[in-house]
Amino acid sequence: MTGLVVIGASYAGIQSALSAREAGYADSITVVCDETWLPYQRPPLSKDFLLDVTSEDNLLLRDETFFKKERIDLDLGRRATELDPGAKRVSLDNGTTLDFDKLVLATGSRARQIAVTGADLDGVCYLRSVTDALDLKARLAQAAEVVIVGGGFIGLEVASSAAKLGKKVTVVESVTRLLERAVCPLVSNFLHDMHLAAGVDVRMGESVVAMEGDNGRVTAVTLASGTKLRADLVLVGIGGIANDDLARTVGLKCTNGVVVDEHGRTEHPDIYAAGDCANHYNRFADGWVRLESVQNAQDQAKAAGLAIAGRHAPYDAVPRFWSDQYDAKLQIVGLSARHDRTVMRGSEDDGKFSVFFYRGDDLIAADSINRPGDQMACRRLIAAGVSPKPEEAADPSFDLRPLVRATDKANVARRNL
Repeated sequence: MTGLVVIGASYAGIQSALSAREAGYADSITVVCDETWLPYQRPPLSKDFLLDVTSEDNLLLRDETFFKKERIDLDLGRRATELDPGAKRVSLDNGTTLDFDKLVLATGSRARQIAVTGADLDGVCYLRSVTDALDLKARLAQAAEVVIVGGGFIGLEVASSAAKLGKKVTVVESVTRLLERAVCPLVSNFLHDMHLAAGVDVRMGESVVAMEGDNGRVTAVTLASGTKLRADLVLVGIGGIANDDLARTVGLKCTNGVVVDEHGRTEHPDIYAAGDCANHYNRFADGWVRLESVQNAQDQAKAAGLAIAGRHAPYDAVPRFWSDQYDAKLQIVGLSARHDRTVMRGSEDDGKFSVFFYRGDDLIAADSINRPGDQMACRRLIAAGVSPKPEEAADPSFDLRPLVRATDKANVARRNL
């Protein structure tokens, strides 16, 4: 008997399976994953896992008993090699095939490789999986001088972890500020200063042109400026590429990921995609985006799971992101690219502040450092299209909660109509 087949045991893969089951999908569900690990959390890999604050067991999303109870079969250590949409069949690398009524592509993304001489030396690492994290943790224990290529979320989180472990850390970033595409200059500068205070050497506007080694192991990183940085460990974090190969091979529309609608459905009515591998129209971006975040993976997968079960609740969540570095929790809600005005709430000196982004009079996003209350409020306000005046947002004595409560009451009233 055919049923639902999910390719990928990521947040999106597991959530789509669970949402379909919870919504009443009664047929078989099989999740295929090319890793042998039970489905696990990825965000801790660059932080608590490297620092031994959390263990491999604590990374698991659910245990085997849970999946058996939900009648979800895990086919681990197997890679999907071919997809036949017409026959509705998936071929695996062990020669077996799976027939499906519905299929979810939750294949995630892979690390972008750096294309310089010496990039294949031992000690040049990437971080995407728990296998990568185990390798990186073992190498960090032996390393003294660590070079991080890329000042994005992964790079800065690993830099923070390595600095806490007492390593000499250098971050190399080709643009003019950290997290340039994700946060505003004020937050970038705050994080920059925080890393400097922790002893991290941050090189902005620099690019790597080569890596040198001895007996096959990396020993140095050469920058375009001619500077040579000693390194016995290099972590490359320069972005991700959507794993949309299966979809591309069979002609499904792909543009920086598998193109899907608000229910996660591709051009094929029985094939869905969700998470890092999917590109969707997002009203908060006013355009098509591929979001790499746990929130997007879970919420998009819920929409796909519901649609698979015959229930339909379109994905319309406000995008959210977060990052933990040292004692700072960075949280982002909304997409700020189209803003034309910003106001600050809180105190940078206290290490607790938010930057609210406006387009005209509309609040469209907020970056926060150690102000989770602002994030909770902005998430609900942005979703409802309700905005405090900029001068109100900038006034720390102005209470956002009544505005949020009024928004919640209005939403309840609309649902009861």
